[in-house]
Amino acid sequence: MSHAEDHAGTRRDFLYYATAGAGAVATGAAVWPLVNQMNPSADVQALSSIFVDISGVAVGTQLTVKFLGKPVFIRRRSPEEIEAARATTLDELSIDKTAQNPNKPGADALDQNRTLDDAGEWLVMIGVCTHLGCVPIGDGAGEFGGWFCPCHGSHYDEAGRIRKGPAPRNLDIPLASFEDDATIKLG
Repeated sequence: MSHAEDHAGTRRDFLYYATAGAGAVATGAAVWPLVNQMNPSADVQALSSIFVDISGVAVGTQLTVKFLGKPVFIRRRSPEEIEAARATTLDELSIDKTAQNPNKPGADALDQNRTLDDAGEWLVMIGVCTHLGCVPIGDGAGEFGGWFCPCHGSHYDEAGRIRKGPAPRNLDIPLASFEDDATIKLG
């Protein structure tokens, strides 16, 4: 075997590797835009969390904001509402006994596990009926002094817990936290 034949094999191997490398780079360059377009757009990322000014919410009233395309009820409950909600035992909650609160995962549906603060003054819930997605009316509506979905007759109490009707679970609670005394962060 001559020295020239040994170099020919090496040159051929180099051409194979160079072609394979160029093909891999070209494939990566073609696939990257397809993968990158699956990332959320800037406007969606900007809406993944919002800050809500609650300084103007009076005791006994609620503010409704839109978050991720759904209404969110932010209620500043009166002492009477807090007392009534805290007086409800788990035995009285026959439909759903879970808090449905990602801020307190695995908790039961007692009032203190559904409110944003320990005192129970602030209740933040996604305002969508868990039966068929209607928006319940509030301000003491229904048989239990909370929210009522007139479309199919679901009754929720002062803590947004389902008490009567076809809804299968309590009103959901979004991820939420206090940023300061006058601001709540959703998401």
